[in-house]
Amino acid sequence: MTEEIKIESTTDARYHTIYQVTIRHEKLNKYQVIKGKDRDVVEQKARTKIAQWNAQWDKESERTNKKEDIEDKLSIAATRTQKAMQEIEFLTQIISSAFRKNENISWKDFYKLNLYFDMPEPKEPAEPEPPKLKPKPTKPEIGAKPEIRVPAEPKRTNPRYNPRINIIDKIFKARGERKKAEMEDKFQLDCKGWADRKQKIEEKHVADLLRWEEDTKENERKFQEAIKSWEQDKKKAMNRWKEDKKKAIERWEARKQDYIDKKTRVQAAIKKEKQEYLDGIKESVIVICNKVLSSLEYPDYFPRSHELDYSASNKLLIIDYQLPAPHNMPTLKEVRYVRSTSEFKEIHISQSQINSLYDGAVYQIALCTIYKLFEANHADVIDQIVFNGFVESINPSTGKTVVACILSLQANRNEFIEINLTNVDPKACFKKMKGVGSSKLYGITPIAPILNISREDKRFISSYDVAHELDEFTNIAAMDWEDFEHLIRELFEKEFSQYGGEVKITQASRDRGVDAVAFDPDPIRGGKIVIQAKRYTNTVGVSAVRDLYGTVINEGATKGILISTADYGPDAYDFAKGKPLTLLNGGNLLHLLEKHGHKAKIDLQEAKKIIAENEKQKEVMH
Repeated sequence: MTEEIKIESTTDARYHTIYQVTIRHEKLNKYQVIKGKDRDVVEQKARTKIAQWNAQWDKESERTNKKEDIEDKLSIAATRTQKAMQEIEFLTQIISSAFRKNENISWKDFYKLNLYFDMPEPKEPAEPEPPKLKPKPTKPEIGAKPEIRVPAEPKRTNPRYNPRINIIDKIFKARGERKKAEMEDKFQLDCKGWADRKQKIEEKHVADLLRWEEDTKENERKFQEAIKSWEQDKKKAMNRWKEDKKKAIERWEARKQDYIDKKTRVQAAIKKEKQEYLDGIKESVIVICNKVLSSLEYPDYFPRSHELDYSASNKLLIIDYQLPAPHNMPTLKEVRYVRSTSEFKEIHISQSQINSLYDGAVYQIALCTIYKLFEANHADVIDQIVFNGFVESINPSTGKTVVACILSLQANRNEFIEINLTNVDPKACFKKMKGVGSSKLYGITPIAPILNISREDKRFISSYDVAHELDEFTNIAAMDWEDFEHLIRELFEKEFSQYGGEVKITQASRDRGVDAVAFDPDPIRGGKIVIQAKRYTNTVGVSAVRDLYGTVINEGATKGILISTADYGPDAYDFAKGKPLTLLNGGNLLHLLEKHGHKAKIDLQEAKKIIAENEKQKEVMH
């Protein structure tokens, strides 16, 4: 640390100048006072001591940091060890983990429709606040009615008009008479002045009175106008308030009715789906089983791929389940931090332990999957389950990827539920139930499944090729809808055939859209793929995408593809986000044609005219 040096001076008893400085080191909690007669020496000693303290602090910090770094790395090693042990322990406790979670079917939760069951009905709208009106006008204050104030009329009896007659005035009577005449003149003059003032006051009073009356009338007129305007504003505000209240109630009633309608539709749909499930409709049963399997909580390195088939006649469910490969299994057992090299050292389990761990996990997966499916489904829907476990691995002799079924097990519900899975040895239980598989599953020895999934579907029909008839002048947006569906089948058949897949076309649907099903054998990417096509001349809305998603779910497919001659609206793209759906527009379709050596065009305006003319001709013919 850098300490500021503040040297102070004082004098001793002999008046010699003494210099001193107090230095501190806050982190070491030290301080010292240094004195001397030489200022430079005092400063140098202070700086030397500060440098010593700083060096001491640096060493202590380095030791502390090194100790903290070691503790952090030891903690990291311990955390990684704990995580590794948990991963290995999970693989030995798959069945126990499954028992801790109940998978009984909740139709509301399954369709994510508890909104219409658990959420209270829309609340009635709150009473809107009354309109805030301006204060009601009040009559303006008017000045008092003018009053007249006339000065008192002069009185002859007033002493001021009496002449002052003295003895001389009595002696000289003329003088006395003159004084009397002067007082008379003064009285007469005051009377005249009083009369003039009185007249002016009376005239001013009359004028003031007239103005007061006019002001009074004007104020009353303005007041009445203000009252009238206020009443009109009040009426308008109250009308707006009543209208707002009426609209709020109407909106609430519309929301409530919409809520009731949706709830009714949802309840009907759930009732229908549930009944189809209980009736053993294949698609409904597979939807439920797919939901159960997707809820199984396995590590990320476990494949999340499977294919299902169901036979209602013997209540049999077949599942082709992709298992993890041996090289995907975790092998880390412990992580240690070596102080001498400052490195982490990983300790792995032995190959024999890996093999044992793998076999135990696979047996548990088979038993656990069967248990969860039996647990979630009703006894009168699924009575038997065949589990076929497939593994994708590398053939060491050829270096190529191979997919092999390494174990197969058929379980009867009544026999299976009598087994206490929490206490059994998974391998012994598998063998007791006459499961098929090699004694060393980690060797990936292929076996024949007890039962295979049948891909026969009565909906499939024979197909024919169309693409060879196309050229750059063919407007596929106007071609016959049946030819269009076979064209789509042909294109996707070429697309999937390079991966060993197959595409089959179904009978035409009511809306003349294409329904085709592709089977991709790839264990990771593949599975059952639903393909729908729309020979549209207008933008494809979100309803078509919703229908496709519903078909994917009901079919138990892994993906859905919607292909159209037109484009899609923003709501369609928004709905498809995050779902196993692919939307292909007209441009994508032309690109797919060109990829497989064909040319065509898409002219939506021309197609509209051609389709309209064809419809007119049909009407004339009929």
